[in-house]
Amino acid sequence: MIPIQSFGAAETVTGSCHLVRFKSGPVVLIDCGMFQGHTDHENSDDFGFDPREVDILLVTHAHLDHVGRIPKLVKEGFDGRIISLRATLELAEVIMLDSAKIMQEDYKTDLKKAQRRGEEDKVTPPLYDMDDVGDVFNLSIQYADYNKPISLSKGIKATFHNAGHILGSASIQIDYEEDSTTKTIVFSGDLGNKKDLILPPPESVRNGDALYIESTYGDRNHRSLTESIEEFKTAIKDTLINQGNVLIPSFAIERTQEILLLLKQMYYDKTLPECKIFVDSPMAIRATRIYSQYVQELNEDAQAFLEQDGSVFDFPYLHYTLKGEESMAINDIESGCIIIAGSGMCTGGRILHHFKHRLWNARNSVIFVGYQAVGTLGRLMVDGAETIRIYREEIKVRAKTYMINGFSAHADQKELLEWIGQFQHLEKVFLIHGERDKQEIFKTAIQDRFNKTVHIVEHGEEVWV
Repeated sequence: MIPIQSFGAAETVTGSCHLVRFKSGPVVLIDCGMFQGHTDHENSDDFGFDPREVDILLVTHAHLDHVGRIPKLVKEGFDGRIISLRATLELAEVIMLDSAKIMQEDYKTDLKKAQRRGEEDKVTPPLYDMDDVGDVFNLSIQYADYNKPISLSKGIKATFHNAGHILGSASIQIDYEEDSTTKTIVFSGDLGNKKDLILPPPESVRNGDALYIESTYGDRNHRSLTESIEEFKTAIKDTLINQGNVLIPSFAIERTQEILLLLKQMYYDKTLPECKIFVDSPMAIRATRIYSQYVQELNEDAQAFLEQDGSVFDFPYLHYTLKGEESMAINDIESGCIIIAGSGMCTGGRILHHFKHRLWNARNSVIFVGYQAVGTLGRLMVDGAETIRIYREEIKVRAKTYMINGFSAHADQKELLEWIGQFQHLEKVFLIHGERDKQEIFKTAIQDRFNKTVHIVEHGEEVWV
């Protein structure tokens, strides 16, 4: 048996970080993500292990809560091999550079305030800077292909399977030899919705003795995607017809691209009122360009747009605002705008500026199209906050708020159970990447359906498989 410890995404959704120690092989880390919606110290604290002892880092996908602490890992001594899909590392670079930029800007702001109080020594420096991000890509990098095993060391191999969550996302199957017997551990990564608007559904993984599976939506099933699309379209049309503006806090990767495809389809169906659509997020713009480079990994509907007009995403109403002055110019437009901006959970980014200028106006609307973690501004608004505080100013929430869950890039309980059911000889199931109350519900659902041993992993707990 081998020990596995989870130093993130254990009884919480974010901070994915799982350490595997093989008896006569490498020390392997699966993901090294940032905690979101939590206090800063959780990201700045020690990892719980020595980064210098890690030999190989396997990356499931490029979301911040799976890659956001990789530069810190390297900064503190990791100099081993990184293995992931090529698209994942391209997106991860965009994510990590943006993270470094935001942390540096926040640090400068906090430092100025502290200097005026004579307390500059109390300001915590950023976790890492852009140079630290660059150091990540100076390490040994090996690009994986789906369904092609990669040797980690003698008798140990990893296979990446398409998880259908975002571009380049993967479930990772690790086969290793123990006492002349081959055993298999599978890390699901984040599993996608089978009816994703832009990606094919998650691939089945047949072999596995032990499974570490995400449980973000393990307690519920999503609304029908068809119903969600109709609600989205209705919210868009009603707001624009009412001379309002639509604000969409959106994750730069996957969700923004899905929304663009929906709006493009409305444009061609002639159901989209004349408007100006702004992708007001440098990170989302860069991510969209990367998606456009990997058209072969998108689903048939997305590829059909390329065949139709030469672009997967672009159409006449769409504008990309990369520069700050372009973003600020949007404020001069009184009505008829759809503004797609980060961050997806409203923890920072340009969406806050748009909230400040437009949230108090009842003609406008806010459409949440993604998960809002506990402790984030987005979660406060979804839970019905009447006022929010932005840049030391109280803003009245008069805009109509929509929460459309059907767009989730995560599988729901039904899909997670179906995915588990495809394993042939699964013995143990370990729940990660979920809130504890939801994991308890999911645990019961798995036990009732499969009569399997199910364990909710605690932070730092040593689990033997």
